[in-house]
Order: sequence, then C-alpha cells, then structure tokens
Amino acid sequence: MADSSAQADIRGIDIQKLVTGFSEEEFTFKKLCTVTPTSAREIRWYQKTSGILATTLPTTLSNVAELAQPFVLEQSWTRNTSYVRKYFVESPMLSDEDIKDSDIDILATNINDLTRAVAAKVDARIYDIITESQTPVNINSVTSSGAWSTPNFAIAIDPIRDLLSAKQKIREASYNPEGARLLLTPAAHTNLINWLISIKGSSIPAFSSQKIESGVVMEILGLQVSVSTNVVASGACVVVPQRAVTWKSFVPITARTVDEVGIGTKIRVWEEGEGLLTDPKAVSFIFPV
Repeated sequence: MADSSAQADIRGIDIQKLVTGFSEEEFTFKKLCTVTPTSAREIRWYQKTSGILATTLPTTLSNVAELAQPFVLEQSWTRNTSYVRKYFVESPMLSDEDIKDSDIDILATNINDLTRAVAAKVDARIYDIITESQTPVNINSVTSSGAWSTPNFAIAIDPIRDLLSAKQKIREASYNPEGARLLLTPAAHTNLINWLISIKGSSIPAFSSQKIESGVVMEILGLQVSVSTNVVASGACVVVPQRAVTWKSFVPITARTVDEVGIGTKIRVWEEGEGLLTDPKAVSFIFPV
C-alpha cells in the first residue's frame, strides 16, 4: 500500500504540471486579459464611459476669458454585476490495471483532452466578452465589405482598409492600437496570407518573400495575429491586450485525482472565473454587411 500511496502522490504532481502546460498551449485569449484574483463569486465592477474628457461646442477648455468660471467636466461610469462561471469535467473511472499496463498513457491523454475541453470553453467565453457576443454595443465596430472567411476574399474584401479603420477607431478613443492583437479564424488567416502573397505579392515583393520564408503571417500593420477556431466565421477583431478585458479568477485551472482504492482513478479538471469588459473602446470588431 505504501507504493500505491506514493504513486498517487506522484500522479497528483504530474497532473497539475501537465494541466497548466496544456492550458497554455493552444487557447490563448486569456493572455489578452489582465488576470486578477477574486474572492467572491459576485463581482461588482465599473465600466468607464469615455477616454479623454472634452467639452461640447461652443464651450472650450482653451482661451478662457479672465475671471471666467471654469467649465465643469466629469467622468461617468456604468456599474455592472457579473457572476463567476464554473467549467468542470471529469474522466470515467480508469482502472488500476489499465493505468499500469496500457500501451497508451491514459492518464496523460485524459489530462490533455479534459484540460483542452475546459480551456476551449474559457477561451470561447473570453472571445464573446471581447466582442460583446459579436453584437457591438459599447465596443467599436467596423463594417467590412464582406466576410473575412469568404472564398472570394480577394475580390470582396479590402483587409488593409478594414484594419486601418479598426485601428483608427481605437486611437480616436485615446487607446494605442500599435501592438494590438488581430483575432482571425483559420479560414480568414489563410485568405489573408493568400491575399498578401499571391494577390498583392508583386506590389510588395519584400513582404511577400519574407512571409514565404516564415510560412505564417505573424504581424500586419503593427498588429499581432492570433488564429483560433473560437473566432466567429464571419468577422475579425482587433483588441488591445491587457487593457480591454480583465479576467477575474476565482479558481485557476486545477486538476485532481479521485482514487477508489483497489479499483481505479478519476481525473477532474475545473476552472472558475469571469471576464469583465472594462475598456470596451479598446476593441474594434470587424463584421460583414
């Protein structure tokens, strides 16, 4: 029994290391957030209305007359309440015999797949928060001439115009869009590479040859490109990382074993948290007409 107990301890250490590593491997939208802990499941928070305070014409802050009273300006906030969401999965009972002599490492395989399931759902939730579920209300919106994932991308879309418009709206809201993240579907990413290299390559040969060598568009117009299946098929999104969204972590991604002595082991993986769109004007969502 001493060996069995020691093995359980080792499994617990290995599982936690694996679950952390797998969670960072593919699903990366949480890296766009400012991650802070929360001790309560109900979160009250404030969303700022505007960036730089300004007067409305004909009033002005400059060239004010002597002895005149100053104009009164005040920032405004909207109070919101959000609630922590729990993401929770487990494996079936894995028998002691299968764990010991299976050709496949069933512990590592289940850790990988369970963690990816949780991370994918958290990732999708963050994307919905960034884009207001693809229905812009507070975030900036840019109307594209068509869907970025469309097969006739080269004919229907002007991606440079779309991206410059997205950056312009973020900058007009007093945020710096340089180094922001462009979120694309795999199809939109393929279309963008094809457009840059095959369609416009002759116009910008240095860019074309550089991208052929690297094989992937990593940056365009000062925007870092992220590709994910959690991006909706019809749109693209530009977001200023660590500014637009805060992820409130109630329980970080965690794994534990549930042992039935002499029978087998279950693996449970869970995470609890919620995203807050604190600075909506640090986001521009590009959607088709």
